[in-house]
This record gives sequence, C-alpha cells and structure tokens, in this order.
Amino acid sequence: MRRLHNRFAALTLLCGIALSIAWPLPALSPGERRFSYVPNHFPTQPDNQPIGPVHGGVAIDHAGNVYVSTDTPRGILVFGPDGKYRRCFGPTLIHALYLRRERDGEYLYAARPTFHEVLKIKTDGTIAWTMGYPQESGLYAKAEEYNPTNMVALPDGTIFVADGYGKNYIHKYDRNRKYLKSFGGPGGIPAEEGKFNRCHGLTVDTRGPRPLLIVCNRESGRVEQWDTDGNLVQVLQRNLRMPATAYVAGDYVAIGELQGRVTILGKDNSIVAQIGDNPNESQRANYGLDPAQWTDGICNSPHGIAIDKAGNVIVSEWSKFGRLLLFAPRRLQAKRP
Repeated sequence: MRRLHNRFAALTLLCGIALSIAWPLPALSPGERRFSYVPNHFPTQPDNQPIGPVHGGVAIDHAGNVYVSTDTPRGILVFGPDGKYRRCFGPTLIHALYLRRERDGEYLYAARPTFHEVLKIKTDGTIAWTMGYPQESGLYAKAEEYNPTNMVALPDGTIFVADGYGKNYIHKYDRNRKYLKSFGGPGGIPAEEGKFNRCHGLTVDTRGPRPLLIVCNRESGRVEQWDTDGNLVQVLQRNLRMPATAYVAGDYVAIGELQGRVTILGKDNSIVAQIGDNPNESQRANYGLDPAQWTDGICNSPHGIAIDKAGNVIVSEWSKFGRLLLFAPRRLQAKRP
C-alpha cells in the first residue's frame, strides 16, 4: 500500500511539470528543410507603439499566449496565439522568463540582473515574491555582484538561479526558497568542463526519467546537461555560436544562438534543424542593427526562444528596436510507395 501511495504521489508531482516543456514538435528527420519564416506574425507596433529595446525572454502559457519581456516601461508584452497584441504588465528589464503551471495558476519565473534579483510573477501581473542574492553562499560581498540571467523551477518546486552576468554559479533553493547549495563557478575561455563562462540560459529537461537541467554555457559555445545535485552529466553540443537560451518541447531542444542562428536538437541530442542562419558576421549579436538591415527569415541576435503547441518556433532578439520572429514547421509529405 505504501509503495502504491508513493507511486501516486510521484504521478501527482509530475503533473506539475512546467508548460514550457509540454508541447510536442512535428516529426523531424535529418537533412530536410523543416521550417518556414512567417512574416508579420507579430506586430512591429503593438498598440501603436514600437516594441522597443529587448534584452529578455519568451514564454507561452497553456492557452497559447506569448509573453515577451522588454526593457521598456511596458515591461512584459502579451500576444495571443494569433500574434495579435493583447496587453502588457509587470516590471521592466526582465532578462529571462520561465513559465510554470501550478495549483493556483500560471507563474513566470523571471531574472532581473540590473536589480540583482529574481521574481515570481503570476500571469495576471501579481508579484508573488522577489528574492535577492544568496548571502548564505558566502560568494558575494555585496548585492551588486549578483546579476542573475535565468531562474527555473522543477515539478517539486525546487528552484535554480543562474548568475550568468555575475559570479557564474548556479544556486539551488528548496520550494520555500531556502538556500541549499551553489555549483559551477567561473572558468576560462572556453571554460573547462564543470565550470561556466557565462551560464546565460537555463531550462528544465524532462525528456528522461528524471528532471535535469540544460545550461547554455554561452562564451564556451556549449549546451550542457546537469543533474539537480549540481553535477555535469554531459555536453549536448559544442562549438555553437554563443548559445543564449534553450527551450524543451517533447523530445526536442530549441537553442537560440546570439550570433544569428537557431539550432534544434533531437532526442539523441544530435542537430536535426538549423533555422535563420545569418551568413553576415557583422549582423550577428548586433544590438544596434538598424531595421533597414534586417532580412526576413534571417536571425540577427536570438536571445529568447519558445515553441508553441503547433510546433512554431518563436524568437525574441537582443535588439535596440525589438524584433520577434516566428518559424512554422513544414509538414513532411509521405513518400509514395
């Protein structure tokens, strides 16, 4: 009876998995072109105002609404599944978003490096809590040394914060925000394995029997898989172009590379698609690139990424002017016998 109860408890826990990992992608097979750029899906002037500076993230809720954090007074912009602008809310200067469905609603886990804090925000705009630097870690002399770039939560509520613009540690907390440990730490260029040179992006990997972490070790050009005790499990891909953000959908991992490309990994972590590859090196990771130089379907500086229920890849760019892109999957035609 106790064993049955434990199994039921585990099943209940798994039901709380973050929505950002729930969507499947259409079947992909190596070597074929699979995505098409959809022009004008998102307005360039939502509510008759420019999107404005964006150095943030993307998240999608259960209804398919798209949340994009900006560096403007409007804070987080919300678009419907059809791409139409709906509303705005929340604080400005949020660097990354991770959406999780919980018993009492949907929440955004947000990192705010300029203010040296992380926040949990309900999708109606209510701030549930804010959390500053982990004094218990003994790693910081002052709050200004702490500049978190990402925060995620496991199904059981355990929290991880990546201090990618600060000390290059990932900090672990229990569901009540009690500090537990720190791991990683600064490395060289590239960082030696087990160390970080800009642990910029962070997400939860639920493709296996237990949750793991995916870390974008940006300046090292690596995307890595870590266990929740802080041990490096494996390097998923090397030699990427400044991987800044990752998103898990079904068996796939979408990676936004700041230097003008999106890469998608399959179940075995091999590359199954690359999208929007920019051949012009001067346009890659170019915050001030003028819109007159943008090319439809070509990425400049992917910084936030998400995948919706239909398998569309949504990208927000690091841009002074604000740029959102949507790439739709091409349905593979069945081969004739």
